[in-house]
Amino acid sequence: MKKLKRLIGALGMLAMLVVVLTACGSRQSLAKQDVLTNDKASKTITWGVKADTKLFGLMDVKDNQIKGFDADIATALTKRVLGKNATAKFVQVTSQTRIPLLKNGNIDAIIATMTITPEREKQVDFTNSYFDAGQSLLVKKGSAIKSVKDLNKSGTKVLGVTGANSVENIKKAAPKAKVLELSDYAQAMTALKSGQGVALTTDNGILYGMASQNPGYEVVGGTFTKEPYGIAVNKGQEPLKKALNKALKEIEADGTYNRILKKWFGNVAGFDYKEASR
Repeated sequence: MKKLKRLIGALGMLAMLVVVLTACGSRQSLAKQDVLTNDKASKTITWGVKADTKLFGLMDVKDNQIKGFDADIATALTKRVLGKNATAKFVQVTSQTRIPLLKNGNIDAIIATMTITPEREKQVDFTNSYFDAGQSLLVKKGSAIKSVKDLNKSGTKVLGVTGANSVENIKKAAPKAKVLELSDYAQAMTALKSGQGVALTTDNGILYGMASQNPGYEVVGGTFTKEPYGIAVNKGQEPLKKALNKALKEIEADGTYNRILKKWFGNVAGFDYKEASR
């Protein structure tokens, strides 16, 4: 009887393992399918977007919709690729989760303030850039920190977000400073306010959004890197990549891109809208 129970238990565990492996395999195979063909059939592109980044992608608590520059560009591209009645579906991502979600087939593409870098290009394919950012600093008004050079001192603490390219950049630009990494921008801003660091560093567009929400803080020092944002797709999804690049050229050519840029950045203090326009 005991042997029978053990056998039944073993068979149960084996069945559970098969289910788990099948589920994992189905997600992986989904990522390897022709995503554009699937999207055309469903009339939907599923995008990974930020939901904590004002101006680019921020959750509106009034209607639970993610709104921002990235979301509007994604919607415009979706309609160019699939037709005016197509739907752009948004899935919330962070700097840490965006690539794993893409690899697992949970999303079709990432449009989430993601800088095109050689390291990331080993994992995903990027479209042409859709926004030209540069890394900068956010500090409390009246701070002695005026540029990245002021951070390069022993004992100086700088705040960044885990998974963001800006963390590695600041380590190179101010090697003597200690970098404290937070999981998202909301936590990083809270840490700055509580004095856990003298500056928060990331791309200037993101920082301008944070400054607009927090009047006691300002962006300083100009930019000390170039951070071109690209849309990421899985390796092997060349049809989708080509379709998105074509759509991006179209919205730049007919003025749609500049209208969206002006909507989100036209009145942001310190942001050079004309320089960013295309």
